[in-house]
Amino acid sequence: RMRSETFRWPVASNIDGNEILEIQVFNYSKVFTNRLIGTFQMVLQKVVEEGQVEVTDTLIDDNNSAIQTSISIEIRYQALDGTVGTWNDKEFLETPSVHSEGDGRYPLETDSLLSGHRQGLDISPGKSNQQSAERSFRRAGKGVFSAMKLGKTRPTKDDHRKHDEPAVLEAEDLDRKAMRQGGGLEPDTISLASVTAVTTNVSNKRSKPDIKMEPSAGRPMDYQVSITIIEARQLVGLNMDPMVCVEVGEEKKYTSMKESTNCPYYNEYFVFDFHVPPDVMFDKIIKLSVIHSKNLLRSGTLVGSFKMDVGTVYTQPEHQFYHKWAILSDPEDLTAGLKGYLKCDIAVVGKGDTIKTPHKANETDEDDIEGNLLLPDGVPPERQWARFYIKIYRAEGLPRMNTSIMANVKKAFIGDNKDLVDPYVQVVFAGQKGKTSIQKSSYEPLWNEQIIFTEMFPPLCKRIKIQIRDSDKVNDVAIGTHFIDLRKISNEGDKGFLPTFGPAWVNMYGSTRNYTLMDEHQELNEGLGEGVSFRARLLMSLAVEILDTSNPEINSSTEVQVEQATSLNCTGKMEEFFLFGAFLEATMIDRKIGDKPINFEVTIGNYGNQIDGMTKPILRRKKEGGDGDEEESELLQNSSEDEGDEDGELVSVSSSQPVKPLVTDRNYFHLPYFEKKPCIYIKSWWQDQRRRLYNANIMDKIADKLEEGLNDVQEMIKTEKPHPERRLRGVLEELSSGCLRFVTLADKDQHHSSRTRLDRERLKSCMRELENMGQQATTLRSQVKKNTMKDKLKLVQNFLQKLRFLADEPQHTIPDIFIWMMSNNKRIAYARVPSKDILYSIVDEEMGKDCAKVKTIFLKLPGKRGFGSAGWTVQAKMEMYLWLGLNKQRKDFLSGLPCGFEEKKTARGQKLPSFPPISLLYTKKQVFQLRAHMYQARSLFAADSSGLSDPFARVFFISQSQCTEVLNETLCPTWDQLLVFDNVELYGEAHEMRDDPPIIVIEIYDQDTVGKADFMGRTFAKPVVKMSDEDYCPPRFPPQLEYYQIYRGNSTAGDLLAAFELLQIGPGGKSDLPPIDGPTDMDRGPILPVPLGIRPVLSKYRVEILFWGLRDLKRVNLAQVDRPRVDIECAGKGVQSALIQNYKKNPNFSTLVKWFEVDLPENELLHPPLNIRVVDCRAFGRYTLVGSHAVSSLRKFIYRPPDKKAQHWNMTAKHLNGYLAMANGAHHSRPTGEIVVNMEPEVPIKKMETMVKLEANSDAVVKVDVTEEEKEKKKKKKKGGGGGGEEEVEEEEPDESMLDWWSKYFASIETMKEVGVCRKGVCRGEEENFVSCLQGSKGQAKNKEKSKAPKDDKKKKQQAAPELPEKNKKQKIDELKVFNKELETEFDNFEDWLHTFNLLRGKIGDNDDNATEEERIVGRFKGSMCVYKVPLPDDITKEPGYDPNFGMFQGIPSNDPINVLVRVYIVRATDLHPADINGKADPYIAIKLGKTDIKDKENYISKQLNPVFGKSFDIEATFPMESMLTVAVYDWDLVGTDDLIGETKIDLENRYYSKHRATCGVSQSYSIYGYNTWRDPMKPSQILSKLCKEGKVDGPHFGPGGRVKVANRVFTGPTEIEDENGQKKQTDEHLALTVLRHWDDIPRAGCKLVPEHVETRPLLNPDKPGIEQGRLEMWVDMFPMDMPAPGPAIDISPRKPKKYELRVIVWNTDEVILEDDDYFTGEKSSDIFVRGWLKGQQEDKQDTDVHYHSLTGEGNFNWRYIFPFDYLMAEERIVISKKESMFSWDETEYKIPARLTLQVWDADHFSADDFLGAIELDLNRFPRGAKTSKQCSLEMVTNEAELPMVSIFKQKRVKGWWPFVARDENDELEVTGKVEAELHLLTAEEAEKSPAGLARNEPDPLEKPNRPDTSFIWFLNPLKSIKYLICTRYKWLIIKIVLALLLIVMVALFLYSMPGYMVKKLLGA
Repeated sequence: RMRSETFRWPVASNIDGNEILEIQVFNYSKVFTNRLIGTFQMVLQKVVEEGQVEVTDTLIDDNNSAIQTSISIEIRYQALDGTVGTWNDKEFLETPSVHSEGDGRYPLETDSLLSGHRQGLDISPGKSNQQSAERSFRRAGKGVFSAMKLGKTRPTKDDHRKHDEPAVLEAEDLDRKAMRQGGGLEPDTISLASVTAVTTNVSNKRSKPDIKMEPSAGRPMDYQVSITIIEARQLVGLNMDPMVCVEVGEEKKYTSMKESTNCPYYNEYFVFDFHVPPDVMFDKIIKLSVIHSKNLLRSGTLVGSFKMDVGTVYTQPEHQFYHKWAILSDPEDLTAGLKGYLKCDIAVVGKGDTIKTPHKANETDEDDIEGNLLLPDGVPPERQWARFYIKIYRAEGLPRMNTSIMANVKKAFIGDNKDLVDPYVQVVFAGQKGKTSIQKSSYEPLWNEQIIFTEMFPPLCKRIKIQIRDSDKVNDVAIGTHFIDLRKISNEGDKGFLPTFGPAWVNMYGSTRNYTLMDEHQELNEGLGEGVSFRARLLMSLAVEILDTSNPEINSSTEVQVEQATSLNCTGKMEEFFLFGAFLEATMIDRKIGDKPINFEVTIGNYGNQIDGMTKPILRRKKEGGDGDEEESELLQNSSEDEGDEDGELVSVSSSQPVKPLVTDRNYFHLPYFEKKPCIYIKSWWQDQRRRLYNANIMDKIADKLEEGLNDVQEMIKTEKPHPERRLRGVLEELSSGCLRFVTLADKDQHHSSRTRLDRERLKSCMRELENMGQQATTLRSQVKKNTMKDKLKLVQNFLQKLRFLADEPQHTIPDIFIWMMSNNKRIAYARVPSKDILYSIVDEEMGKDCAKVKTIFLKLPGKRGFGSAGWTVQAKMEMYLWLGLNKQRKDFLSGLPCGFEEKKTARGQKLPSFPPISLLYTKKQVFQLRAHMYQARSLFAADSSGLSDPFARVFFISQSQCTEVLNETLCPTWDQLLVFDNVELYGEAHEMRDDPPIIVIEIYDQDTVGKADFMGRTFAKPVVKMSDEDYCPPRFPPQLEYYQIYRGNSTAGDLLAAFELLQIGPGGKSDLPPIDGPTDMDRGPILPVPLGIRPVLSKYRVEILFWGLRDLKRVNLAQVDRPRVDIECAGKGVQSALIQNYKKNPNFSTLVKWFEVDLPENELLHPPLNIRVVDCRAFGRYTLVGSHAVSSLRKFIYRPPDKKAQHWNMTAKHLNGYLAMANGAHHSRPTGEIVVNMEPEVPIKKMETMVKLEANSDAVVKVDVTEEEKEKKKKKKKGGGGGGEEEVEEEEPDESMLDWWSKYFASIETMKEVGVCRKGVCRGEEENFVSCLQGSKGQAKNKEKSKAPKDDKKKKQQAAPELPEKNKKQKIDELKVFNKELETEFDNFEDWLHTFNLLRGKIGDNDDNATEEERIVGRFKGSMCVYKVPLPDDITKEPGYDPNFGMFQGIPSNDPINVLVRVYIVRATDLHPADINGKADPYIAIKLGKTDIKDKENYISKQLNPVFGKSFDIEATFPMESMLTVAVYDWDLVGTDDLIGETKIDLENRYYSKHRATCGVSQSYSIYGYNTWRDPMKPSQILSKLCKEGKVDGPHFGPGGRVKVANRVFTGPTEIEDENGQKKQTDEHLALTVLRHWDDIPRAGCKLVPEHVETRPLLNPDKPGIEQGRLEMWVDMFPMDMPAPGPAIDISPRKPKKYELRVIVWNTDEVILEDDDYFTGEKSSDIFVRGWLKGQQEDKQDTDVHYHSLTGEGNFNWRYIFPFDYLMAEERIVISKKESMFSWDETEYKIPARLTLQVWDADHFSADDFLGAIELDLNRFPRGAKTSKQCSLEMVTNEAELPMVSIFKQKRVKGWWPFVARDENDELEVTGKVEAELHLLTAEEAEKSPAGLARNEPDPLEKPNRPDTSFIWFLNPLKSIKYLICTRYKWLIIKIVLALLLIVMVALFLYSMPGYMVKKLLGA
């Protein structure tokens, strides 16, 4: 058959003659994938040589054999240099060689892969040309993307079209376009068209509108920063008293002070609450500093600090750092190394974020500091100091007038208006500020200064804030603000680069330039919210230099410095840019504005601005003249040469003429822009840095393409279309080709004179990233399979984020364009268009996405006025055409406008061809009729206080609008209405209309009886267009209904189901249009229904409703609800429940099941919602609406009769989650039909790979042999201590009687951590259904816990397989299951048959803050529903015991009131929100159920945020009246009322009735005494037989040899049980329990039963909605009162700490450094004593006596310390109770690690003692002491990992030598002494039996130390000492001194007597 179509590939480089052209022909299929018929390939050599070739050839099939089909093609090729052939029409643009610029080198619009421009052939309008990318550049036979189909295009009979435009290769699988073309599948198939798809541009005249309106930036939100300071280690300094100061932003909090320790333990929790905009929040700095010896008088000295911004924490996974070590450094001293480590948790929670804290188990693992540093991934642990040099050169374009208060005063008095601003620049970075000097009265200030910051690198602060401020005597105001994101100007990869920026201009935006006294938009100038006008631009640069701290000259201060910098001029060549805009339509103008004339102003920078506008370019050039004269003259020459004549007088026209608006309808005006469209044009001068924008555009386009593809894939998944994975493969293919394309394009642009270092580096890194991404996309493509689809989709979404990140260009060039609407010269609303989006390039991919296209722009209110609902109403809808490019490229600037206009120019420009028009006059106009088929909407927004709305839709098209009827009180209106818009006039060529009609805006409103209708949401659609010469027939007509997402602000607010068609009215008038034939509906009067071909096909369904009861109904209008009733409505039909006579007495319904029949669409996606409404029947027949609920999707309630064949097994396959696959090989030898699954722990886990798929008729044997092994263990235990267990706890507790519930709990938490590892390591299977994870005796395979595994488990991951069995053998303790979430989330809310529907009432609040759904809930309806097609197959109704009254709800229990004993166990709470000023709380438990209200106030726990409650409470309750259990934690206050910390609510009724049997968890093993006693009054065998009876399951049949058969499964297990006295008895209970624990494997009736467990529930506080206030670990048991009573509650009271006594004997010291110089002898000696204490008990420190005057560093003491302490074995913590301060009311309990500190000191009589060294021993694991002093070395402290560790709790007695260490001047650790000590641990009882005295006292005294002679004390024996001194050491010294003295005396005498003698001589002579 004949088809003639043209494909065109613009290529960017010459084609190589070896390239191959491949053509594939498919058989197009509507439903299945398209089948490849054959392929044709040809080498392009001949084409390249000759330029034009015609070929006819046969096709080749997959096997490379020829088939009969042949193909004829004609190929033309135009080479770059014009050497080959020519095109026969003027297809190419002007020859590129004209351009002198850097971007003129690639002449063609490059490959359509990215942009799909210029492809406007007759593609059916629904079809997206974006898909051309799936061009078949693939070899035949390589998994061809089978969804590809050739566009069904009409043969080109319209000759007015260009003749060589490409058709489109359609790459969407069965997507929306295909349906329209394919004649539609059934009339009923629809596609959920996401907004992106609806507005896909089809020809290229229009670009997509953005539907999300409201500015969210700048609006304040709630944030909470919680910081736990746990401990510090290795603090530098001697014997310090450290405390930690925590600062967030401006707020400071302090921990308590710990005395004399270098490793303080705090464990204190701080919370900071903020209510600020996100930008402000994320720039706040968190600063942790350690200060020592701070007191009331002294501010203390800083040891070291650490800072990081809040944003860094927020970007972490889970928004938190958990148990990480911050490195402290001293900002004052750069040369010093680290000053210590601080362990902390930091979390930042915004509203609605939930933070999953890893489960707080006992953290026994010694921390690996280096592996857990508090740094984001990728930041090296060794951070260096760096200098950040920010150079500020100059600014321009500042506001000319000063608006400060002083200036206004001056103006009032003097009338002087020349007062200019006094600008300076302020830079804020990492909590430090720097300022430049102030330039007085200047709006073009020159600074040339640099500001230097010194900060660690990489800094943990993301943004640098640069602000131009106006200095003023009263208050400085910001003129404009810019943020530089360091992540965008650096790259941390191994080929990355340090942050660098510029020198480049940054543009600042802010409030408008209305020079008034008070600027209402001042916040915008501070950088909050989107700027609404250009403020200024600043030339600046940034460089970073890493400091070499070893260099002595370096200035080590981190103060901010300001210096002069050299000026600079190289920011690029000045070019003249030309901006053109045409206003094609201005409609939907808000009526509130008033009907004064309206005009629009367009500005770019200050050009076009009416107040500060710049016009004369000459001035401008002098100012910026870059490199001085040459550049300027060059510019002048340029303009004079080619366009001097035409442009000489081109004066910019920046605003349209004011026009009076016309009325559209009640809400909106429109402007009469009919055939005459006003234009604007502006010339402006900017540095030519277009390359930056071009590269960003290419990446943006790749990203847009990717996003659209991903949206398609998600839609396909959502609407369950076949083969979404194929579409994903197509998307990946597009992505990889797009990336390669970027690399080739960007590569050409290497050498550009004015490129900054950042330009070069960014280009390199973008090319690397994209090349890499392209490769990843290719590999991913091959991995996309049906089952890996979801994971891969996530990966691709990461690509999208990365692309968006890369595309954001940090160095601005041309400022954004602002379009303002002015009414009567007042600025009303604006839109901001990024300049890169409309920038022109001759290369297609580089062109801005809206350049030369008609864009729909919605204007919005500026600043704060646009918050909330005001931001949702459209101020105006504009259709605008924009073009921005170099003036010299401007000949094409009109190319993208709809054709058929004449240009109207100003008088001057009449004859000049390229002079821009001042308006366009359209001569061609087409008349159309628009038909809007408005079928229904769903899940709308509740706008009335009843929680419902009265919705109607208003449809806007061009300047017309129409409304549907109002439907009262519904959120899911089915309007079923056709709106006809007649005589719609569109201007332009007919064919353009067909391909690219204007968009339709649909707004949904809520009609109010009084006042204006409320806006509820908006959506866009494109109509399907039929020209008058086309037939109204499939595939495109009649159009299909589609879902359009409705948006309200940024959030979605429902869906609209509708279809739109635009029909051209031809010469024959309307008679040619298809008739409107709907079902004529007499009752509806003039309203036309949706016609038959379009409305969905219906069939008959029956809806059965189960009415159970109503719960928690709140008052309505202050009256209690007394006689409620439920009305159910769906698609106009419905049913009412029985009336509840007295809600208080019994809120359940008397009649359980009712039904109604209704016609629903065959297509389930079109099912209307089902509405549940509860009304209260009052006296005199009045009804009040209580609340309502809309079930938006009936899908999960649809019952599909089972397939006969699969019926038996369809359930089982689902549940068969693996225990049955535990194959141990035994099943081969069994008789046929039985599968034995043996669960003995000894099974080596290697067998895991075996997969057992069960056949329908087989019987499976599940053998579980647990308790035998238990017995073995117990025997071993009795023999004493089991063989070296893994957990120390068990080693310590060899005795059965020692084990308690807590042993079980802690063991379970350990397992939870390990299973987390197991899940990550071994248990990974492709099909999880049949892969089992064998955890031996603990059948933990079901454990889906993914709690974070502790670090030690890394080793286990590698060898997980062999390890597990061993672990099992050691497992001595039965376990329970710890869920680190609520139980109901694990079990699907227990809605297995009884569902809970929240009834809502009241408006949805507009501002984000106050309206959570919680507050609108007025009660809950419990029930269920079942929807099925009638009639049902017979076999269901004929089943035995079928009760027709219950329909599909067979076998549900009765809903009569029932009495239940509820037993609530509260284990502990973690991370409570502090409630007192001291950062702590005094929590206690309060429980409320119905009338019972328990407050356990007297048992509050003092000052604890992680209290262990360990209590159980028994409550008797009656369901259904009392079924909502509230457990709250309150804070006890001595004075005033107690505050609620948080509460959690549990619906007990659903748990009670659930099939999962949540009344009492099934434990892991059955025992009749001990810590694991069976808690349920019913034994396992009784429970089993009850379950079998209820589920109509055959069994249980207990057989000999420990076997039980249930249904077709056989389980095996032990049959004996031992009682307390060791007697063995026969029992079936173990067997029964085995079946219960695998109940989910039972076919049909099976489901997972709730195990014995502890659940972790978040505590919430209604005052702080959405933010977790802590967590509570608890569980609930329920026992019906009509059954035998359960035993006493388990005792879970907290373990009492055990009393111990630690005796430490200090025998000797050695090699202690000598501190003192002797007074007389100058000899080095020390007066040594040793001090010791247990951590946390510094006040009880004990000192030895002093060994005076040790000359060798040896000291002998024989001194005993005694430390009594209370110790919790399980948690390895010492428990201390003490008053916090003298004012405290009561004692506070602290738990701290058991650490012994020994210090050596030098005693001084008169001054303070000198500290010499210390050692701290962790009593649980410390290095074994050395045998002799010689062997004792520094290694024992520094190298702990290698050394054997001992625990005093195991060894009881340890003796040896340990080193004392301290830091020297260079912060290096050195040994300052050694101590020989003996540690002896006794329990309190043992200590009483063998007492010992302190020091050397009785009882058990130690002997006096033998201290050698030299250490005598000199004043006791002075003579001896003098003799010693004189004789030995200083003999010669003394003799010398005596001689010298004699000499001096003689000289003195001589001098004294000399004058006398002289006189005598003279006189006497």
